[in-house]
Amino acid sequence: MKQYAYKGFGEASKKSHWYSSAVRVGDLIHCAGQGGFYDETLDISKLVSEQIDQAFVNVDTALKDAGGKGWSQVYRVTSYHIQLDEEAQDAMVRNFKKWMPDNHPIWTCVQIGRLGADTMRVEIEVSAFDPEGANEATTSKV
Repeated sequence: MKQYAYKGFGEASKKSHWYSSAVRVGDLIHCAGQGGFYDETLDISKLVSEQIDQAFVNVDTALKDAGGKGWSQVYRVTSYHIQLDEEAQDAMVRNFKKWMPDNHPIWTCVQIGRLGADTMRVEIEVSAFDPEGANEATTSKV
């Protein structure tokens, strides 16, 4: 098992909340839930669609930091929403089509009462299959 914390928000979260951004176990990369934070200062948009857009960027960053290729290898997505309405679902689907035009992962979306910070409206957790990267993982370890 190898643990990763990407530069910026990932490293800050490792220090403040004692968790990794991603963990690689053989051919699999499991990505911790990613919110829409822009950086370690916890700057975040008030708009749910912009938070979702940035969460997709953050997931991609975490996957690549763990030696993966990003969203093209994702096979499972779980998204947690403060308000699971049409706007949130439309933003998720728009990002699926943008980031995974040739991939249709399984997806579970859940409305919940609160996320890790009061300003968060979405958190996205994924698992990816990366057999090639398992032998070449050379990114920074936690």
